Amino acid sequence: MERRKFTKLAGLSAVAVSTTGFIHCNGTSYVGDCETTSDILGPFYRPNSPLRDNLVIKGAPGDLVELSGVVRHKDCTTPYEKAKVEVWHCSADEIYDNDSPDFNYRGTTYCDAKGRYKFTTQMPVPYDVGDGSIRPAHFHLMVSAPGYQSLITQIYFTGDPYLQKDAYAANGAASNRILEVTEANGIKKVNFDCNMNDKLKASYAALDQIVGTYKSGNTGASLKFFREDDLLWMKNEVFGRKFEYIGNNEFQYPGMPGGLYDKLHFDVQEGGKVKLTRTALSEAGTKTKRTYMKA
Repeated sequence: MERRKFTKLAGLSAVAVSTTGFIHCNGTSYVGDCETTSDILGPFYRPNSPLRDNLVIKGAPGDLVELSGVVRHKDCTTPYEKAKVEVWHCSADEIYDNDSPDFNYRGTTYCDAKGRYKFTTQMPVPYDVGDGSIRPAHFHLMVSAPGYQSLITQIYFTGDPYLQKDAYAANGAASNRILEVTEANGIKKVNFDCNMNDKLKASYAALDQIVGTYKSGNTGASLKFFREDDLLWMKNEVFGRKFEYIGNNEFQYPGMPGGLYDKLHFDVQEGGKVKLTRTALSEAGTKTKRTYMKA
């Protein structure tokens, strides 16, 4: 990469590039041996969920389930003490609590000295996304630990009849996140261990330079970007979509399956103006490319 292109956004910088796990070179690039794969954040993430590990709502339908696991460093062995784990899921009537102060079926906990976390809640269910397709039951998780890229992922359950028709669950990268559900003493059990991940990361100065509102000169449409937890987010109706920095002034929406993509390229021009080019490939096979200028 030419230095001129790399430094055009003041402060964009590279840290060590790796996947989670033991790193080795396959002759072309560096790869890891025990990667925990990411998945889409989805539209229903809410920050600042209550610090609690019991999400059970008394009197509400749904089998009790204990979701637990261990968070480890990138060496796949050392437990990560005090890693932050956020979980959220839908209710038995297929609803996400997107605005109530109760933050139903949303919670945050921190790993103990052995990297362990645990939530007790009620099983999520499959739900209709509104276009006739049905998402399989799943938990959303975001695992954050200083020094690593936040891990955003989803976990699914074996035997769910909707797995193979779901673009995200049927993606090969999700195979290690389709988990067995066991039962003991009347409580279902799901275990999910994960390993943290180093990746390229944009600096604070770069993010401050590109956040803001962007408008299309052709359609009048606008996009709003903001910084949260030192990452780039695009505003949506609930909170936002998180984009990962992939180098060369580009960010990508993570976890999209089967060659689909949603990418942002920022170009800082003379006088401090910022041009955004957004390119995407949808599930319908539609390719789009739109440009915006920072207002």
